[in-house]
Amino acid sequence: METIFGNLQGLKSSQLKQLQRLYHQRIPGDRITTPDFSQRLAAISTEVNQPVCAYINRRGQVIRVGVGTPRQTQIPPMELPRYGAERLSGIRCIATHLKPEPPNESALTAMALQRLDALVVLNITGTGFTRRGGGATGYVKEAYLAHLTPQDSRTLITSPAVPKVGESQIQSPSWNISPPLDLDDLADQDLVDLVENLEAEFQREFIAQEVDADHDRVLVVGVMTSEMTPLQFQDNLLELARLVDTAGGDVLQTIQQKRSRIHPQTVVGEGKVQEIALTAQTLGVNLVVFDRDLSPSQVRNLEMQIGIRVVDRTEVILDIFAQRAQSRAGKLQVELAQLEYMQPRLAGRGRTMSRLGGGIGTRGPGETKLETERRAIGQRISRLQKEVTQLQAHRSRLRQRRQHREVPSVALVGYTNAGKSTLLNALTNAEVYTADQLFATLDPTTRRLVIPYGETNEHQEILITDTVGFIHELPASLMDAFRATLEEVTEADALLHLVDLSHPAWLRHIRSVREILAQMPITPGPALVIFNKIDEADSETLALAREEFPLAVFISASQRLGLETLRQRLAQLIEYAVDCG
Repeated sequence: METIFGNLQGLKSSQLKQLQRLYHQRIPGDRITTPDFSQRLAAISTEVNQPVCAYINRRGQVIRVGVGTPRQTQIPPMELPRYGAERLSGIRCIATHLKPEPPNESALTAMALQRLDALVVLNITGTGFTRRGGGATGYVKEAYLAHLTPQDSRTLITSPAVPKVGESQIQSPSWNISPPLDLDDLADQDLVDLVENLEAEFQREFIAQEVDADHDRVLVVGVMTSEMTPLQFQDNLLELARLVDTAGGDVLQTIQQKRSRIHPQTVVGEGKVQEIALTAQTLGVNLVVFDRDLSPSQVRNLEMQIGIRVVDRTEVILDIFAQRAQSRAGKLQVELAQLEYMQPRLAGRGRTMSRLGGGIGTRGPGETKLETERRAIGQRISRLQKEVTQLQAHRSRLRQRRQHREVPSVALVGYTNAGKSTLLNALTNAEVYTADQLFATLDPTTRRLVIPYGETNEHQEILITDTVGFIHELPASLMDAFRATLEEVTEADALLHLVDLSHPAWLRHIRSVREILAQMPITPGPALVIFNKIDEADSETLALAREEFPLAVFISASQRLGLETLRQRLAQLIEYAVDCG
């Protein structure tokens, strides 16, 4: 393919033809370049008075010619051959430079982003010169050879431009730059020996650092806008890191940017996209997670420029739901939410569209069907919507049967990981799965509970339901898909709003839950606030909570503290709810 890339304005047709003829050149397989090819490239660069770059594969074929610097003409990540942290890309770049200086950081960064076998920078004279004693005219004053070096020789640097959660240092890419060389010395360099030695070092390093293949190596990206406070922003990033951990990923680093508004194409600015790509390549990351919802076009643009899979917060939550759903109803709803989310994102994902490799965003029903036609997916969504509607009707009949028997019902609500399932187990001796994870349980579980009732303390039976956990900005697709589950909340006589008092953002969690409850089509019944994990909260937090919520109950479900008080208050709540209803 004889295509010229870069700045072509002002070039004559004869100059374009000279550039195109470079595609017909062949370099010996074991040489980085030859004096003849270097001089030819320098002569063209001198004539057009611009830098020129030629990209050559290991067979010695010129596969790309660009007018501009290595940064301006670099190959998009999605067009590079597949490579991993243990290999180079199999491509080298021969670039001309109009000033007599070593390769600058921009060119070296482009080399690192593409994992080039090598970068040769030819400093040209500008006018050509005659060699001493006569002979051919030359255009190359001196040459520099640069290549990447393995991780163990890289230094840790502090970067104020890249704040991190829980870390203070990042690893910078490292490279080796030769002293000035003449073209004969450069031609003597053995490419095969250089590449084999480097890749052997990268391979040893990769094996030493390799983590469990089931775990994604994740780079988290957070964007702070004027709409949020620094504390809210940090809470969001910490929560996203917990979500990634729950989904089975390892967060290696977090990159942040403060912007007045979101970039419509790439969320962050161009320079930050380059930084993300370089960091991902340096750390061997295979997934980038953004702290906000991304449009389909933003995902495509970011994946084209970064070269690896990009997902947003919603896709991480959907992945967790796909892992956690156990019942047929839960799996149905997760599948519906995933397909509705993925449908507009199918087109243009390129090689990352394949969902068969495993990892965050690939689990659940979409593993083998996401590459089918959009029409087939639309038909599947229609069928699922009908099944969810039938499920909704079935649950409605069950609730009517309970109401006919006049058994009061209570729904446990709260932010994810507040301890709802633990409390249900403590109150009813149920055996619901519990874990210190976000969204540990999805499927609603209903159990019978006997509580004292009235002044005579007679025993009364009620039904208590553990519901799906809420989260800040719960994705709309999940709100729709889990409407059958959320109706357990609206149909209950009363709510127990459980709050994790040990969490730094407990007040924000209360607001988030109340905002979600306010969006319900039917106003839920009266709610009793219960502060959980008091054994892990400090005295100042306890005092603030008692002052702000004087009617709340304070317990520790795991330690079974305050449960008797909770039963008595629950009886009062049921009596009030039934009388009002």
